[in-house]
Amino acid sequence: MPVPLPDALRRAAAPLAEAGVPDPMLDAELLLGHVLGLSRGAVQAAAIRGDALDDADAARLDALVARRAGREPLQHITGTAPFRHLELAVGPGVFVPRPETEIVAQFAIDALLAAAGPSPIGVDLCTGSGAIALAMATEVPHARVHAVEISDEAHAWAARNTAGQENLTLVHGDLSDALAELDGTVDVVISNPPYVPDDAIPRDPEVRLFDPSLALYGGPDGLDVVRAISRRAWALLHSGGLLVLEHAEVQGAAVRALLAGDGWHATATHRDLTHRDRATTAIRP
Repeated sequence: MPVPLPDALRRAAAPLAEAGVPDPMLDAELLLGHVLGLSRGAVQAAAIRGDALDDADAARLDALVARRAGREPLQHITGTAPFRHLELAVGPGVFVPRPETEIVAQFAIDALLAAAGPSPIGVDLCTGSGAIALAMATEVPHARVHAVEISDEAHAWAARNTAGQENLTLVHGDLSDALAELDGTVDVVISNPPYVPDDAIPRDPEVRLFDPSLALYGGPDGLDVVRAISRRAWALLHSGGLLVLEHAEVQGAAVRALLAGDGWHATATHRDLTHRDRATTAIRP
C-alpha cells in the first residue's frame, strides 16, 4: 500500500533519532532522495505535493534507514560525498571529506590563482579520496596538480574520482619520498593529514567505526605525519611557496611551533566557519 511521503519521512526519522543520528530528518530526506533519485529539495517538494512511496521503494528505504541507524556513514550508504562543487565517490577504506576541509582547500586554490607563472604547481599530500587535489585541478585549470596517497584502498577511490582529469597526476606511495622530480618547483603544498592522537578515540561512531585508522591517527601527539609533511614540503616548495595544513582545533599552537622550529616563516592559524582553529599556513623562506 503506498505510503505518503510525509509519513515515510517521519517513519524513517524516528529510528535515526533513537540511534542518536545528529539530524535525523535531514538524513531521512537524503536517504529517500537516494531511493527515488531526487535531490533533497525535490524530496521536500514531493512531500508537500502529497506524493506517495510504493511498497518496493518503502522497503528499500527501510533497509537504508537500518544501516544508518547502525551509524554507518550516510556517504557510505549513498556512495557519494559533496565537496565544494564536486560529487565524490566514497566508501569503505577512504576518509569521508568534511565540509570544514572545503575552507582549508581555499587557501591552496587562492595561492595557485595568485601564482605568477603560467602553470603553477600544487601538491596534495595524504589525498585520500582526492577531494582537495581535484578541487585545485578543476578550479584552477591552468595549474598542474599532483596528489599522493599511501593507502591501497584510498588510492583506489582517488583514482576513480580523478580519472580523466588531465592536469592532475595521482601517485600511490609514501609522501616522505614522493615527487622528488618536483623539488624546488612547487607553489603550494596542502594536506589534511592524520592528526588524531593515538589514545584520543573519536566519539562519533561514524568516525570511530568506519573511517580508516590510517587516515585518523598521527602518533602520540597526533603530529607525526605533520612532521613528515613539514620536511617533505620544505623540499618541494620554492622560496615563497605556501604550506597549508589542516589540524584539530586544539593543535594550532603546536603546529605553529613545529613549523617555526623547522624554519618556516609567517606561520598563521586560521579559523573555520564555526570559529574553530582549523588550518595553519606557512611560507617557505
